[in-house]
Amino acid sequence: MINYNGKIQAQEAPHIGLENRGLHYGDAVFETIKVVGNKILFAEPHYFRLMSAMRIMRMSIPMTFTPEFIYQEILDLTQACSPAPAYRVKFLVWRSWGGGYEPTAEEVSYMIQCTPLQASDYGFDSHRPYTVELFKDHYMASGLLSNVKTNNRAINVLGSIYAKENGFDNCLLLNEQKQVIEALNGNLFLVKGYTVKTPPLADGCLKGIIRGALLELLAQHPDYILEEASISPFELQRADELFITNAVIGLQPISQFRKKQFRTVVGQELLSLLQAKALS
Repeated sequence: MINYNGKIQAQEAPHIGLENRGLHYGDAVFETIKVVGNKILFAEPHYFRLMSAMRIMRMSIPMTFTPEFIYQEILDLTQACSPAPAYRVKFLVWRSWGGGYEPTAEEVSYMIQCTPLQASDYGFDSHRPYTVELFKDHYMASGLLSNVKTNNRAINVLGSIYAKENGFDNCLLLNEQKQVIEALNGNLFLVKGYTVKTPPLADGCLKGIIRGALLELLAQHPDYILEEASISPFELQRADELFITNAVIGLQPISQFRKKQFRTVVGQELLSLLQAKALS
C-alpha cells in the first residue's frame, strides 16, 4: 500500500505522472523510517531532518506539514497494510512540475511507501560473515548536499552493483579527498580500543538518524571516547571493530575488510543501548 498526497491506494495502482521533477531532475528528498506497532522510532529526529532537507533544497513546506500530520499519515498507512512485526516506511517529497532546471511551481507532492519487516527489534545474524570493500570508481563530494537524503543516489546504485558482482555485502564510499565517509546504506563507525570514531558531516557523510542517536549515547557513556574525525582507508585494517548504522537495521557489524577480521563486542553493547533508546 502507498499514501499518495493523502490518499491510500494499492501499490499497483497508477499514481505518479511522467511530469515529475524527482524523476526528471532528482529534485526530491526522502526519509526511511522504521515503525513498530503504533510507534514511529525516532519520530522527532526524522521529522526535523525531513524539514531541514526540504529547506536546504529550497522546497516550499506546506503549512499542513506539522509533526502531528506527518506522523498520522505514516501510521494510517501502516495500519492499512497487512499485519507485520514492523514496517519500513519511505516518505518521499518532490517539487511539483515545472519544466527546466528552474522550477515554475512552488507546491510539493508526497508519497509514503510501506514495506513489512520480519522482525521488530534491531539485530543482525552473528553467524553470517559480513564483508566490505572500498568503492573507488566514483567519489562523493564533501559538503552540505551530501548530508541530505535526496533521491540522486547514482554512486550508491553503482556501488551496490559492484558489491554484488564481486561478492561483497557492502562497500565503503570515499570523498574527493580519499577519506572514508560511509557505507552504501548507512553511516560508518570505527572502534579502536576505547575510542569510537565516525566521520564528521563536513566530510560528506549522511546526517543519519541512528548516527545521531549513537553520538548521544556515546557522549554519555563512561567507558568510551567519542571522536568525530576523518577516517583514512589505512585506519580500517588497524581497527578493532567496524560497524554500519541506519534506521532499519539499527547496527550491522562488519566481520571482514580484505584480510582483516573484526570482533563485535562494542557493537553488541551499543546495539542493546540503541534498542532501549529507540523504544523509550
